[in-house]
Amino acid sequence: MKRIKTDILIIGAGSGGLSVAAGAAQMGADVVLLEGHKMGGDCLNYGCVPSKALIATGKAAYSQQNSAQYGVTDAAGQVDYAAAKDHVADVIATIAPVDSQERFESFGVNVIREYGRFISKDEVQAGDTVIKARRIVIATGSSPLVPPIPGLDKVPFETNETLFGLREAPEHLLIIGGGPIGMEMAQAHIRMGCKVSVIEGAKALGKDDPELAEIVLNTLKEESVEIAEDAVAAEIRGQAGAIEVKTKDGRVFRGTHLLMAVGRRANTENLDLEAGGVKPSRNGIEVDDSLRSSNRRVYAIGDVAGGLQFTHVAGYHAGVIIRSMLFGLPSKAKTSHIPWATYTDPELAQVGMTEAEAREKHGGGLEVVRFHYNHNDRAIAERKTKGFIKVMVVKGRPVGASIVGYQAGELINLWALALANRMKMSQIAAMVAPYPTIGEINKRAAGAYFSPRLFESDLVKRVVGFVQRFIP
Repeated sequence: MKRIKTDILIIGAGSGGLSVAAGAAQMGADVVLLEGHKMGGDCLNYGCVPSKALIATGKAAYSQQNSAQYGVTDAAGQVDYAAAKDHVADVIATIAPVDSQERFESFGVNVIREYGRFISKDEVQAGDTVIKARRIVIATGSSPLVPPIPGLDKVPFETNETLFGLREAPEHLLIIGGGPIGMEMAQAHIRMGCKVSVIEGAKALGKDDPELAEIVLNTLKEESVEIAEDAVAAEIRGQAGAIEVKTKDGRVFRGTHLLMAVGRRANTENLDLEAGGVKPSRNGIEVDDSLRSSNRRVYAIGDVAGGLQFTHVAGYHAGVIIRSMLFGLPSKAKTSHIPWATYTDPELAQVGMTEAEAREKHGGGLEVVRFHYNHNDRAIAERKTKGFIKVMVVKGRPVGASIVGYQAGELINLWALALANRMKMSQIAAMVAPYPTIGEINKRAAGAYFSPRLFESDLVKRVVGFVQRFIP
């Protein structure tokens, strides 16, 4: 058995683990990184990257089929599903060198391609190597949650880990789960010529503002996606090419392929947390605000920390713990400024509080301002007028923003910046946006906050009148 010592041991080479490894090694720490599967983790290989590549294929097909509004004759927009998957694979391959073992070894990271498990509070075994570390970071991510639905074990099904390897287009794709993954894949596949049915046990896109989610869901329905809500799957039966999902209320959905998209589960089962003195939680590993576990030597970041499950959160967590581990400075993770987006068309984005959350917390002190895409000149020129922005404001500061529409995922960045730095609406209004851009929507939303204060104020009108009469 080989034994080594290190300053920082990282278990998992996904987004969070790689960020810690790169930062810590380049700032002088001795770093060991363990990865028993693929470098880049879920995001690169099975999640964010391949899903957005497939969405791009769907958009390309849809734009060809709906181009007459721009003066271009509509075309068939026929999709070669296998070629689309080649496009997905090429996108992954293009990004992969950034996450490669070779690149991280060039930073001075000792990369060991084995899974790790605790054998003591400061030791982890990986294959035939035992690593003793001053600090240990668990960044093992999450995997698709597969619920114990009767019959599921007898029927072939896809998850996000297998879907992008599928080479033949599903004739009729059944999707159990109406969250972001389910809705993104539903729209991508309907646009690629498949039939799609989404079966959701509660409300589709239920974690987002329902007023905004409704616009997305109605759009998908207009594109012929069948969306069944309050449809709890009770039984699955059939065989490859002929699958049935029966719900508790007796409805039956029939299709050729099944995608399970009901959520994620933290990857902790093979870590032997008890041996490491690490207390698990219901959603992963129990951590404090500094992302430390019950074992003060051990941190948990990203999906396994049991909070928001987004790639950018894992990257943010990496920054939080680097400050603590490398410099001994107090550093805590917050969630109030973390944005997220669903990449349907139109996109759906959120940062901070929704309107309902803000009303519950701030009551009558809340102001909600809106601006619609159909008043933005660039959106009109692009024929992208569906959607609006809604900003929740308390005492002149935004506490949340919700956007549905074209490039919502890009627009939300400004509001994430505002919340992270406690900016005022006056600072947003002072921004000069180039004309004509979609980004003007953000400035116009800030303008909507000040308009009644300027244009409906008797005091303002009296001041203006005084200046015009008495000041030369």
